[in-house]
Amino acid sequence: MTGYGLAANDYARAKYTVEIKSLNSKFLELSLKIPKSFSDKEFLLRNECTKQIERGKVSISINIEYAESTQKTSVINQDLLKHYFEQLKASADSLGDSGSNLLQMALNFPEVVQYAADEASEDEWKALHSTFEQALTNFQNFRRDEGTVLKQDLILRISNILEGMRLVSEQEPLRIPSIKDRLNQFLEDAVGKENIDHNRFEQELIYFIDKLDITEEKIRLKSHCDYFIAALNDKDANGKKLGFISQEIGREINTMGSKANDAKMQQIVVGMKEELEKIKEQLLNVL
Repeated sequence: MTGYGLAANDYARAKYTVEIKSLNSKFLELSLKIPKSFSDKEFLLRNECTKQIERGKVSISINIEYAESTQKTSVINQDLLKHYFEQLKASADSLGDSGSNLLQMALNFPEVVQYAADEASEDEWKALHSTFEQALTNFQNFRRDEGTVLKQDLILRISNILEGMRLVSEQEPLRIPSIKDRLNQFLEDAVGKENIDHNRFEQELIYFIDKLDITEEKIRLKSHCDYFIAALNDKDANGKKLGFISQEIGREINTMGSKANDAKMQQIVVGMKEELEKIKEQLLNVL
């Protein structure tokens, strides 16, 4: 959901600049800075943003630079300036401060400097709106390009998880002899080799190994990964859906790890978890 768009146009000896920035957010948080002469158009611009930008912490700055001959005039409210200055001076005297910059401070207070009442013409609005639409298009193109790169990265991460599952499948049957040897050695140490009931031992071993079977987890994991790719290729906004699917992928990977009972399988599972964490981080950027 990060993005950036900038557009600038000249009209009637004035330069119109619109800059749009966005950061990650679960919802649309829109901050719009607009010149006072166009304040009546704020609602319209917000509606356009709401329709085209679904999520993100979005900051939009609209600026107009006038040539000197067309610069909007301003006046100073002398009474208000005097009021603020006297209050600042009184506070400075009571604190024993020289207050050398009191006038500048007073000028920065609200409503001290007032711009001449002025309404933008229809042609000026058209120029500004055109610039705004151009910036919004550039913003969307930026996010679309970033989304293409993001999509390829997510596909790579899912492929790495599936490759990890393949390696786990290769390692899975190799752990059986190791498990059998460890249990047999444990029994020999506990009760002595001559006291072991080998028939019972084989029965219990089969039951134990069946508890460690991860066939169902692998089937579900493959299904979740396929569903993730399908949702990723969908034209609709599926960021939240992808987040839910990644949670299901995590459950299957965790179960495989808990059933592994093998150091090498555990290492492979840890690698799969790392890939999943990278996926979750990237999904914060997906609408």
